Amino acid sequence: MTDTDTDTDTATLLAAYDAQLRRDAEVLSAIRTTELGPLLLAEYLGGRGFITYRSLEVDGEPATEDSIRDLVTGALEHYAARPEIKRIEWKTRGHDHAPGLHDALVAAGFTPDEPESVMVGDASLLALDLALPEGVTVRRVTDEADVRAMVAMQSEVFGDDAEDAAEMAEALLHRLRTRDDMEMWAAEEGGVIVSAGRLEPVEGSDFAGIWGGATRPEHRGRGIYRALTAARARSAIDHGKRWINSDSTEFSRPILERSGLVRVTSTTPYEWKRRHDH
Repeated sequence: MTDTDTDTDTATLLAAYDAQLRRDAEVLSAIRTTELGPLLLAEYLGGRGFITYRSLEVDGEPATEDSIRDLVTGALEHYAARPEIKRIEWKTRGHDHAPGLHDALVAAGFTPDEPESVMVGDASLLALDLALPEGVTVRRVTDEADVRAMVAMQSEVFGDDAEDAAEMAEALLHRLRTRDDMEMWAAEEGGVIVSAGRLEPVEGSDFAGIWGGATRPEHRGRGIYRALTAARARSAIDHGKRWINSDSTEFSRPILERSGLVRVTSTTPYEWKRRHDH
């Protein structure tokens, strides 16, 4: 592929991302979804809510500060009436027309997390046959003990609290038992998981997402994450997927960029947590 290949220009990749990966495609494993205007409000096991949309237009009219404030209020009212929902993520994208969204979310009690880069590119760019450091192996993870060890390592690297990590492990185990739209991959050294991540082929799309990529700090810079990503990309191709997408931190973005993936937009998750009033 050359730089002039029109299939891989940023606008084309962003259009494919918007068309195939937003809204319904993001909530395939939700236990319940509810529409609120352009919003799709999803609910997951473990008390997690997730808000997604392809556009914030209401009845074909461009979003305004007032219409966005109404959507934020309506979404929060929906979840507030469901006491089992303990936390909500509203996923924003940097290229959306969304006047006043940040202010409306913050006013409603949401806290912005670190922005991430949405990376998209051809799976074949990543699916390289890479040598691993001596003593390191990469494999799919399927049994419960390995899944829990993998989530514990990721949570430690990301600084998540123990309760969130336990809920994530339960949700992933349930998904592995009941669906076939996710693979978990880990790199091990001496029987210890040192890097890990998920692959999520998206049904009805040309995409597979790579998620949750984490490497213990003392093992970074050894090519382990790149090899783990290559294994997931090869599996994506086996699933018939052409494109890889990833929401990347500043640790993983340069690795994917060096492989030829393109930053098509940014995404910032806004988190709301239910307060426990005493």
